[in-house]
Amino acid sequence: MAAVNRDNEEEVKTDDGSPKIKPRPIVRLGIFLIAHSPVFSVVFSAAGVLALLLLPLLAKNTYISENALMPGSARSMLSNRDVSDGSKLVKDIKNFRLNHEGQGVEVQKLIGKYMSDMGAEFSYQKFHPEGNQFHPLHFFSGPDSYTLLENVSCASYGVNVAGIIRAPRGDGKESIVLVTPYDFINGGDYEDLSLGIVSSLFSLLSRVTWLSKDIIWLVADSRYGDYRPVAAWLTEYHSPSFKVSDLLKCDEQNTADNFRRAGTMAAALVLKVDGRSEKFEDTLSIFAEASNGQMPNLDLINVVNYLAVHRQGFYVKVEKVVSLLSSSWLKIFGEIFEAVGKLAHMLNPDWNFGIPAADYLEGSATLASSLYSQALGIPTGPHGAFRDYQVDAITLKVSPRFPPDSKTRQHDFFLRGARLLEGTIRSVNNLLEKFHQSFFLYMLTSPSKFISVGVYMIAFALLVAPLPMVAASLYIDGCKSLTNSTHNPTENFKSWKWLDAAKQVFTLHLLGFIVTLLPYFICQVPGQHSPTNRSIMWGTTSSSLLLITFVTMPGCSPFSSRLHGTNWAILKSVTISAAFIGLCLMSIINFATAEIGALLLVPTCLMAQPIKPALRSRRLKSLLGAFCSIVLLTIGFPVMFFAISKGLLGEGLVGLSLGGEFWTWLESLWAWKSATYLYIGMVHLPCWLLCLCILFHPS
Repeated sequence: MAAVNRDNEEEVKTDDGSPKIKPRPIVRLGIFLIAHSPVFSVVFSAAGVLALLLLPLLAKNTYISENALMPGSARSMLSNRDVSDGSKLVKDIKNFRLNHEGQGVEVQKLIGKYMSDMGAEFSYQKFHPEGNQFHPLHFFSGPDSYTLLENVSCASYGVNVAGIIRAPRGDGKESIVLVTPYDFINGGDYEDLSLGIVSSLFSLLSRVTWLSKDIIWLVADSRYGDYRPVAAWLTEYHSPSFKVSDLLKCDEQNTADNFRRAGTMAAALVLKVDGRSEKFEDTLSIFAEASNGQMPNLDLINVVNYLAVHRQGFYVKVEKVVSLLSSSWLKIFGEIFEAVGKLAHMLNPDWNFGIPAADYLEGSATLASSLYSQALGIPTGPHGAFRDYQVDAITLKVSPRFPPDSKTRQHDFFLRGARLLEGTIRSVNNLLEKFHQSFFLYMLTSPSKFISVGVYMIAFALLVAPLPMVAASLYIDGCKSLTNSTHNPTENFKSWKWLDAAKQVFTLHLLGFIVTLLPYFICQVPGQHSPTNRSIMWGTTSSSLLLITFVTMPGCSPFSSRLHGTNWAILKSVTISAAFIGLCLMSIINFATAEIGALLLVPTCLMAQPIKPALRSRRLKSLLGAFCSIVLLTIGFPVMFFAISKGLLGEGLVGLSLGGEFWTWLESLWAWKSATYLYIGMVHLPCWLLCLCILFHPS
């Protein structure tokens, strides 16, 4: 008892006499990380970059998650008769085009007649060509809102042809969609081949008895691109318009009253025959990226890849950044990882994580392409229109190894292509519900290897982990420096010292929002302006708004911060906090954009420091830090990074053409309603300006 009393007497007490509560372990860990934030920021940032480089090694083989799919389990029922029907359609279209050049309506009627002869219900659907004008009120609108061109003649309207086979074992509640983009006016020989493949399959599906889902064949009028006709047909399918349209004045085929519909779409396949293969075998390219990095269920890609490789003998590929295949520094990393993998296997035969350097290069180039395509937020094919309605879809581009006029190889090509689609439809037909078993968040390193969300999120988490630690450390240091400089302690309100910095951060983010809306007003300027001129107008207007902000609100200018009592450490703390919040929010919308943004923004924010003290001290360490800040700020400027990325992709840009190309690139982002455009204007650019203010802070 005496020992217990003695321990209680020795208990640590606060100033008011109450016992001091020992902080919890998680709190002590946080204090430790904040106290050593410079070291941990370097460690975590390096680990994040290393984790990104290790992703090709961590890729897993794809597999079929849904057992009901059973790809390749049934024997193909496609016969030579079906292929002959497809060949006859191609022959008739070619002969008709030779004798009636430019009469697209007759080609549409010919395809509709073939669909009707096969026992399908067919209909025509007219649509407007779409404009490409930025409108801020339409950015967050649904997929059925489009900017239409004015003063369009009747000959300029596109016409889709759709045929529906009703499933003998179905109830009309589900359907599978096949899409073949086709230019009815200037269709080429390769486009004819895509019609032949699907027509052969359609001939078979009109007779089979195992169908439980309706089959829709959409021949999309691709005069105005592959995406717009598919999107217009989907809009009419899901959200029919009952208002009187200008289309009725040009409705020679009575398209307004006979639009046919089937059930809810289970999946969609877009088929294109595009050019001759560079290899000695037929090549199948798979495109899966939709708007804002959305991807179809991985099982759909796995089924197509399995049937194409193991049943029909196609060479399957996905897009890759070709310039990275000859990258010397990437090859060095691949050789290092290969050597480490061999050493690990020697130590323990169960450690099999190493891959050959050549496979690492291929995987890295494919991963970079997948990351870039998802970050852009622009669909890589017409399948993106289906993803807006939560329908799993992919685009298949087939490149035959023979010229399009070769009759001897055409029959075999139709047979293999149609059997590939038949096997895929048969697998989807087995499903009793929508795709849900496999991954929706993933990246591809090859057609048969993928990286799941649980793996690639590690790199992003490591990159952004230092931001809250450094922000807290800087805030504490900034408060201490202000406390030491204040003669009257009663004037030191620690809770409100960040408000001046927060006001500056908020103002520049508001400026970024205004700059994001400027293209809408620039597009309203009368006259024809080139992309270069519009980019100059945008840059001049944005710079003028920035100068006006500095003049009207001196607290936002880096040259007068001291006069208003803003400490650069607190300003950097709030800037890092804003960057952290912006990156985390973006990772929810489009992870690929957040990953690339973190690679640029995190080092820039962490390295940002006033340059004047470094120049005054003339110490090597300070000068090196200032030099790194300037380099990172230069690379992080959106236009400069755009030029660097173009160089990595093998496209050179110099002079004023850079501004024009950058404007065209931004136009594509807002035309497709990509969230990357909002990220650049409302997160990246304001944080970049704040780092620039820190760089020129008069400390």
